[in-house]
Amino acid sequence: MIEGYDPYLVALSVVIASLGGYTGFSLTARIRSGPGASPRVLLSGAAGILAVGIWTMHFVGMMAAPLPADAVYLVLPTIISFLICALVVGVSLFFVSIGDASPQRVVPSALLLGAGIASMHYVGMHGLAGRFGLTHDPLLVALSVAIAIVAAYGGLRIFLARQDGLRLAISALAFGIAVSGMHYTAMLGMHVVPAGEGHQHAAAGLAASPQVLAIVVAVLCFVVAAGFLLSLVPDPRRTAEPATAPPITAPDLAPEPVTPVAQPVAVAPPDALESAPPARIKAAPLGGIGQPPRIAAARLPLEGANGTHFIDAGDVRSVRADAHYTRVHDGTRERMCPWSISEAEAQLDPGRFIRVHRSHIVAIEHVTFVGKEGEGAIIELDGPSKPRVPVSRAKVAEVKARLGLRRPA
Repeated sequence: MIEGYDPYLVALSVVIASLGGYTGFSLTARIRSGPGASPRVLLSGAAGILAVGIWTMHFVGMMAAPLPADAVYLVLPTIISFLICALVVGVSLFFVSIGDASPQRVVPSALLLGAGIASMHYVGMHGLAGRFGLTHDPLLVALSVAIAIVAAYGGLRIFLARQDGLRLAISALAFGIAVSGMHYTAMLGMHVVPAGEGHQHAAAGLAASPQVLAIVVAVLCFVVAAGFLLSLVPDPRRTAEPATAPPITAPDLAPEPVTPVAQPVAVAPPDALESAPPARIKAAPLGGIGQPPRIAAARLPLEGANGTHFIDAGDVRSVRADAHYTRVHDGTRERMCPWSISEAEAQLDPGRFIRVHRSHIVAIEHVTFVGKEGEGAIIELDGPSKPRVPVSRAKVAEVKARLGLRRPA
C-alpha cells in the first residue's frame, strides 16, 4: 500500500490537517480569552472546522492510496463518520475551553480527541465498497489509536500552556501529526484481499465515485483554508489601545494657577438627600498621594466561558491592557479580566505592583531579569512560561530603584 502512494497528496493531507488544527485551536483560544463572541458559536465553529480538517485529511489520504479501480464510497457511512468526529471533537474542545489546564481536563480531552480521529477513520473505511475485501492488522490498529491519543495530548498541552502565535502553530502541527500519523499507520495495517475474504461491502445503495469525492474534498479544502485565513484577521478588541493621557516631557513647566470663580450652589431638598445613593470614591493609582485611604484588592476577577473565576493577587505576574479590558498573566497563561488598565492600577497594591508601561503593570516581587531594549528596558517574570514585559524609558529608573539596583551615573 505505502509504495504506491502519491507523495504530493500525502503532503497536502498533512497540511490540511494542520490548517484545520490551527483554525480550530484559534477559535478555542478566543473562548478561553473571555468576553467576546458567543462561546457556543465559537465552540461549534471550532468543532466543525476541526472535524472538517480531520475528515478532509482522511479522504485526501485515501485518494493518495493505490486503491482498486472499482472502489466507491458509500454515502451513509461517510456522513456518519463526519458526524461522529464532529461530536467527539466538540466534547473534547468543551473540556479544554473552560477552567484551568489541569491533567483531569487535558487527559480526558486527549482521549476523546484521539478517539474522534480513530472513529472517523475506521467508520469511513467501513464505507469503502467494491469487488474486494479488507483486513486490518490488530497491532497496527492499536498503534494508530495510541499515536492519535499521544499526539493529541501533546498538542493540547502545548496549546494550553500559552495561546500565542508560535505555540498555536506548534500545537496545530502536533494536531496534524496526530491525524496523519494515525491515518497512515492504520493504512499500513490495512490489506486489500480478493472478494470473499475479510471485510467486504457491495457497492449497493447510494454511493459516490472517487471523482465525486474529489470534488467534495476540494470544496472542503477551500473551507479549511478560508477558516485559517479568517482566524488570522486581527480582533479589534485585541489591537485597540486604551486611551491614555500623553506623558509630560517637561517636568519643570508647572501649570499656571487658576483663579477660582464662585458658582451658584443648588441645595437639594432633604428628601432627595436621604434617597440619593452614596457617591463612589475612586481609588488612587499606584503610588497616588493625597487620595482617600483604600484597601488593595486581594483577588482579581477573571472571565471564563462558564462564568467568573478569581485569582489571588499574589499569583499575578502582570496585567496587560486589551482595549476596555485587561489580560492577567499568572506565569503560565493569560486570561481576560473585566477591569480596565486604569481600574487595575487603582485596585492593586502599590507596594507590590508598578505600572511600567502605559499598557502594562507588573508584580515587582516576581521580576527575575531586567535588560535593556531600545530606549527602554525589558523585564522577565518567574513562572513556567517566563513572561516578558516592556518597560518605557520614563519608568526604567523607578523600576531599578524598586528592585534595589544602582542607578546609572
